Amino acid sequence: MLNKKILTAAVTTALLAGAGMAQADEPAIVTGDSLVGGFEISGNVALVTDYRFRGISQSDEDLAVQGGFDAEFGPGFYLGIWGSSVDFDSNDGYDGSLELDYYGGWAHSIGDTDFGIDVGYIYYDYPGDSGDEGDYQEFYIGTSWKDLSLQVNYSDDYYAETDEFWYVSGDYSFSVFEDFTVGLHVGYNMLEEDGGFLSSDEDQYTDYSVTVTYSWASVDFSLAYVGTDLDDDDVFGTDWADDTAVFTIAKSL
Repeated sequence: MLNKKILTAAVTTALLAGAGMAQADEPAIVTGDSLVGGFEISGNVALVTDYRFRGISQSDEDLAVQGGFDAEFGPGFYLGIWGSSVDFDSNDGYDGSLELDYYGGWAHSIGDTDFGIDVGYIYYDYPGDSGDEGDYQEFYIGTSWKDLSLQVNYSDDYYAETDEFWYVSGDYSFSVFEDFTVGLHVGYNMLEEDGGFLSSDEDQYTDYSVTVTYSWASVDFSLAYVGTDLDDDDVFGTDWADDTAVFTIAKSL
């Protein structure tokens, strides 16, 4: 389950920064970060010590390899695919080792202001599962102002066919020193009444994180403190939702 919060913030920032370029008069194809016309392709790869999605480990608290590709179409439309290794330590059909997320949307600035909007759709696919109950879709809408972003995600049938789900999140980032960035995140998860996909009757929880990122030679090194207000009983007796540190090495292509 891709951290859509991080994805949308990154995509929105990139698209808002390039909104003017995406309106070039003559169509062309672009790769990497060099925009020649109305179409741009970029990629990313990462290694994380624990794949955390909305505060809960998706890799059984182990390493995960991740990567994806994004395509931008002027003015402001985008499509992408992102993947990660996963491990749910389950024999109930959720036993695959791969997650693939397909997404698309539109992100743009509002007039000549510092405000932006991002509207889109994402489909979470677990092709290695012995069943297909894990797959689900989300719709999202977000708004941003300078380094602050707010977003709402909605699923009509969340992971493992656990009915409706809402996610409201906020993010703020700022630079502290040259090449150092701090990111703050908080998210509120609203599950179907009486538990949703958790193992208890808990139907809501909060996740949060503080991330420090250092960029060097086009590589990002991040250290995050990630946690939730869930107990072990809520996540099948595991400590997947406990507070922890996550280290990431990532590079844009």
